[in-house]
Amino acid sequence: MSVRKRTWTGHGVQKEAWIVTYFDTKGVKRQKTFARKREADAFASKTDTEVREGIHVAERHSVSVKKAGELWIATGEGEGLERSTLDQKRRHLKLHIETFIGDMLISKLTVPAVREFEDQLRVAGRSSAMIKKILVSLGGIMADAMERGLATRNSVRDIRRNRKGRHSRQEKRQKGRLEIGLDIPTRDEIRALLGALEGNWRPLLLTVVFTGLRSSELRGLRWQDVDFQRGEINVRQRVDQFRQMGAPKSEAGTRTIPVPPLVINALKELKLKQGNKPGLAFPNPDGNSRSHSNVVKKGLQPAMIRAGVTIGTGKRDKYGKPILKAKYTGLHALRHFYASWLINRKEDGGLGLPAKMVQERLGHASIVMTMDVYGHLFPRSDDGKELEQAANTLFSAT
Repeated sequence: MSVRKRTWTGHGVQKEAWIVTYFDTKGVKRQKTFARKREADAFASKTDTEVREGIHVAERHSVSVKKAGELWIATGEGEGLERSTLDQKRRHLKLHIETFIGDMLISKLTVPAVREFEDQLRVAGRSSAMIKKILVSLGGIMADAMERGLATRNSVRDIRRNRKGRHSRQEKRQKGRLEIGLDIPTRDEIRALLGALEGNWRPLLLTVVFTGLRSSELRGLRWQDVDFQRGEINVRQRVDQFRQMGAPKSEAGTRTIPVPPLVINALKELKLKQGNKPGLAFPNPDGNSRSHSNVVKKGLQPAMIRAGVTIGTGKRDKYGKPILKAKYTGLHALRHFYASWLINRKEDGGLGLPAKMVQERLGHASIVMTMDVYGHLFPRSDDGKELEQAANTLFSAT
């Protein structure tokens, strides 16, 4: 590694530059020119360390963030990722990453550069949730670039590691807790909803309430997956947002869920109404799978409004009456209720199931996921009557 000064005369003017000469990790001799000695020394020091650690990538061997992103997409296509997943990756790359740092070399995407990119996204009006998703995609791009030898470090991963030290996992869980009456419908709200169900939407929404099926699993449910004799629903396939059939997203997604007679009877009536035809349990009028928006906007939300499970919009109609809308606008609210029903004590109207069974019923790939989302709903063993009984037993024994 050497740093030398070079002087020459051009058009009658004396000029100078600083040249760093070094051998890369493959033994190839390389040179880089700087206008100032300070810049040359800084580059020489950094490069010397990277070469000794075997992680140096010459700029001519690196690519732009845009190109690295395209290679990342190609990797996903080669791995057979779902179309919806690939589309999300493309949107993050095209609409957010390329806009601000597309021309930057991936090898120059340092921690400060990533932080600046994060600030640019915030100033541009991206929400905190969206920024997190974009950074996950950027981290994936950098990880793929490292595997290809186009980058030496994953700065997004370094930032995450630093932030973990400042915010414990428990703090994150506390911050993102689901609240009953806000994220999870109350028992009274569910009772009102069930009383307002009508037509073909009744068996569909009953099924969601008492199985917690994901929207894709619900829309992919076939009659052959319903065991009327045993009172069970078998999750064996799903329909993605492009209405393509496929297996559940994970091995844990394939599961069997016991359901109460209320659901079985409603499904029997629906099947008879359809003429005992095989195929999807909840098709659209053409016999094809319904879209997610169709189920939410034509099924769930109108039922919520009929049930009086509403909130104000801040607007009024032409008669001066407040305009109301559904309090819970997505099917996941019913999935959350199902989870709470599985967890709650029997004396509180729930099933009181242990965490492992709750995980299996919900189709979570990991018990960690179940506890991160619903752990705070599980009754603590030292609450209420249990604590009183334990104290009385302790003092009566002394």
